Amino acid sequence: MDTESTYSGYSYYSGRSRGSHRHGERSRDRDRHKSRNKDSRSEKSVTINSPPAEPLLGDSSVRGGEQVQDDNWGETTTAVTGTSEHSLSQEDIVRITKDLEDSVGLDCRRYFTLTLAVVMGLLVFLTPVAFLVLPHLLWPEKLQSCGTACEGLFISVAFKLLILLLAVWALFFRSPRAGLPRVFVFRALLAVLVLLFVMSYWLFYGVRILDTQDDNYQGIVQYAVSLVDALLFIHYLAIVLLELRQLQPCFSVCVMRSTDGEKRHYNLGQLSIQRAALAVLEHYYCDFPVHNPALLSASKSRAAKHLAGLKVYNVDGPGNNAAAGMAHSQSRAMIAAAARRRDTSHNELYYEDAEHERRVRKRKARLVVAVEEAFTHIKRMQEEEQKKTPVDVMDSREAAQAIFPSMARALQKYLRTTKQQHCHSMESIQQHLAFCITNNMTPKAFLESYLSAGPTLQYSRSHWLARQWTLISDASVTSGLSDGCVFQLKCVDFSLVVTTKKIPYIQMSEEYIDPKSHKFVLRLQSETSV
Repeated sequence: MDTESTYSGYSYYSGRSRGSHRHGERSRDRDRHKSRNKDSRSEKSVTINSPPAEPLLGDSSVRGGEQVQDDNWGETTTAVTGTSEHSLSQEDIVRITKDLEDSVGLDCRRYFTLTLAVVMGLLVFLTPVAFLVLPHLLWPEKLQSCGTACEGLFISVAFKLLILLLAVWALFFRSPRAGLPRVFVFRALLAVLVLLFVMSYWLFYGVRILDTQDDNYQGIVQYAVSLVDALLFIHYLAIVLLELRQLQPCFSVCVMRSTDGEKRHYNLGQLSIQRAALAVLEHYYCDFPVHNPALLSASKSRAAKHLAGLKVYNVDGPGNNAAAGMAHSQSRAMIAAAARRRDTSHNELYYEDAEHERRVRKRKARLVVAVEEAFTHIKRMQEEEQKKTPVDVMDSREAAQAIFPSMARALQKYLRTTKQQHCHSMESIQQHLAFCITNNMTPKAFLESYLSAGPTLQYSRSHWLARQWTLISDASVTSGLSDGCVFQLKCVDFSLVVTTKKIPYIQMSEEYIDPKSHKFVLRLQSETSV
């Protein structure tokens, strides 16, 4: 009896201690909830002084875009602050080292090509001058006097060299658009041709003029003139091969982005695969809308939700033979349930899309109203500033910072809903707002950059500029385009698949129509029905 009373007393006190512990936890939870509500109420104001390089809304929606944001996220979200530490794994160090090595290799190859071009250019331009100067330095007493015709050839050589210098500068010494994986075949052939040509002239000059010390200086000048004329013809050949050959369209290429299926068609001429890939990338940055990986997260989350929707539990344990015997029936039940859910998945997709469109329209309406009110305030400020002294007048940057908080909240919600928050930083939005104010643009012109996805070059370089593109092709990248050729341009996030089709040969015929055959007669009846 005493033991039982002692045991019951122990359970009573332990129950009281557990109850007091739960009460203390509930009171602490209420305190934390009150503090969170206070923090959320205090965060209703818009803060402008954020780091300019960070996105406007953070990267949370990019990493977890499948979570649906609440309409009142500003009032129901608690901001948790703390310290963060950046760490690098061994794989990150290896990747950074490889990128540095690749960049050093590209820079070395670029400088080596430039150095080689400069050396060859100096060799080409100094050779005619050397042909004219060396006889005066080596055997000046044996040279015949240069007459009027010879002096006229000096003027011809000078102007031809000047024209050749300008032509070579315009064609070859341009800033490189990209670093190609292989050498440009036609340019390499032209360089070899020029080198062989100049070397052959030097050999002939050494054997027939230097060794014999020819005294006919007019013949030497004519020899230098012939060299300059030949170099001008080689430059004309370079223009034909490098510029004119590719102007006529011969192929139609279809460029498709692998992630969202965005597609464009372009006409290209006789190009190699690597130069066609360069032309495709130049068109891509100007024509394709910016790649937004956050828009692809909805379908992935929907598929994961359907796959994780069905679960079967064995409550009898693994040792029960009855549970092992019902495995086949359970699998059949799962297949039937999955089929029924698949039949109704299109309804879920329909309602999800309708709800998303409704949210977008609502956020868009709020944003349009907020921006129009802000621009109206700017107009009022401009009217008031005309009456003030020049000391109190604000510039466009200060005006943009003054009106930005009134539209920042609506813009935040709209960018979150349309999953564009990683494409626009707060600094870029303020710069665009100041640009619109400076050029007296309307609110619609300001909103156009955010209501519809623009070309890739419209956004910041840190969001779209790929450090390196990889060209994947079954054929050699130096070979020309052909009918049915397929190659791929791959970067970190996506790839561009390019399919080539040859433009067909069009046969046209002429048919003559006699102008006299276009005469008609109008027949009128004298009697009409009453």
